[in-house]
Amino acid sequence: MPTYDLIGQKYSRTRVPDSRIVDALIELLNLPKGSTIADVGAGTGGYSRSLANQGFLVYAIEPSSVMRKQAQQHPQIEWFTGYAEALPLPDNSVDGVISILTIHHFSNLKKAFQEMHRVVKNGAIVVLTFDIRLAEKIWLYDYFPWVWEDAARFLQLNELTELIQANTTRRVEAMPLMLPYDLSDLFAAAAWRRPEMYLQSEVRAGISSFALADPNLIQQGVNSLAADLSSGAWDAKYREIRKLTEIDVGYRFLRATICNY
Repeated sequence: MPTYDLIGQKYSRTRVPDSRIVDALIELLNLPKGSTIADVGAGTGGYSRSLANQGFLVYAIEPSSVMRKQAQQHPQIEWFTGYAEALPLPDNSVDGVISILTIHHFSNLKKAFQEMHRVVKNGAIVVLTFDIRLAEKIWLYDYFPWVWEDAARFLQLNELTELIQANTTRRVEAMPLMLPYDLSDLFAAAAWRRPEMYLQSEVRAGISSFALADPNLIQQGVNSLAADLSSGAWDAKYREIRKLTEIDVGYRFLRATICNY
């Protein structure tokens, strides 16, 4: 059973595509409107829909029926049931590929990137991922230390870059995604300046590291955070973060392009 059949029941309520991420995707893909883009691990289709609204044709590929059922139908989007490791698309059938905060769920990264390379013509493969070791620990990990431990299990960015290059013969560039304070897509660190958001069970349910964690550990962290917010202890210790407008928490866009193209 796909992970998100279990944890994605209300995913579309809190994982609202952020326009700044959409703009970055369009810039990195660098394709004319009317081009066809494969969205691998499309979830509920938020980013597929945003790209479709900008004039692109999108093949949304998602294994979870729970996620697909939450998608809004769009004339520019065609949905496919499938996994990244076996994309249900012909060779050279799309102009570009995106995969947004999904690759940590893939069962075989090598095969997944080989498949992305197989289906795309000469355009880019653009991935949004994270390596939290590239940034300082933020307050979130003080209350939920297992989030750091869980994320640190994944490949380091340089290892991931090497894996992509070795399996696609493409050149990979990494660009940081600075997280603004008011992101609409509430992934793990998105509410870094809004600690109150992590007290909401619906927000936590849309974050896989929370949704799959030990409920007892989650509740301990929630209780501690709630108490510190109520007493003023959180602001006394972390007040400087309230003054920031964006931070680097290790999120990165990777763009894989054909060499000399």
